[in-house]
Amino acid sequence: MFVVTAYTYYVVYAYDPGVWSKLVAKYMFDLMDKIPKPLLIAGVHKSFGSLRALTDVSFTIEPGRIHGIIGPNGSGKTTLFNCISGIIPPDSGHIYFGDTRISGLRADRIAKAGIRRTFQAGKLAPSLTVLENIMSGNSSQKTRALEREARELLESLGMGEAADRWAADLVWAERQFVQILRAIIGKPTVLLLDEPVSGMDAGETELVVKLIGKINAMGITVAVVSHDIKMLMDTAEWVTVLNFGEKIAEGTPSTIRKDPLVMEAYLGTEE
Repeated sequence: MFVVTAYTYYVVYAYDPGVWSKLVAKYMFDLMDKIPKPLLIAGVHKSFGSLRALTDVSFTIEPGRIHGIIGPNGSGKTTLFNCISGIIPPDSGHIYFGDTRISGLRADRIAKAGIRRTFQAGKLAPSLTVLENIMSGNSSQKTRALEREARELLESLGMGEAADRWAADLVWAERQFVQILRAIIGKPTVLLLDEPVSGMDAGETELVVKLIGKINAMGITVAVVSHDIKMLMDTAEWVTVLNFGEKIAEGTPSTIRKDPLVMEAYLGTEE
């Protein structure tokens, strides 16, 4: 790929140095755009009327990590994902993707910047096939290349034979798998997973854990919100804990397990 690209630039330069310089600038911009970037949440506040959903939340999702986010119901986890992904703007504070401030941008612009997400009860188009639903996650690629990538993703999960099934015929776990694959078509930089194993049994949860590992191995940063504490602690490299909209702790899973505030606020209720 590099040899072909370099040769193409050489030929273009020989005939038109001006065009060559523009191509090099575009190539370098594309290269810089693919460099892993941290996702920085800085002093984010969000309220709904008199309800404070997030209060001065600050932490960093480092590139290349599997980052877990936990907390009791109503602690602000999904609200945080909604602010990051552009579904709602924060009232104050900022969110940066690398050096670019993304807080306040439209959801489609944030997605194009390389941040994609799933939803706890994400919906598929029932009148489309599994393959078509996955392909709908990226309209920027040519159809043949997009279909090839979608089929490869299905094969990697052992769902290759499901490509032509109607989405309406899928069971809950299968729908969740397809939703995740739809989010990573086109290989985003960051993937936000909101309760990816909700409603799944142990075997299905294990499949999702393996899928998260494969996605992370592709170079995609993964942030996971989950009520399945064991799954998250066994999967994440770093964990942030929210309670009543505030960050109360963060660290490695082993550190979080021993944190007294965490045990009081959340983990202790799971024993």
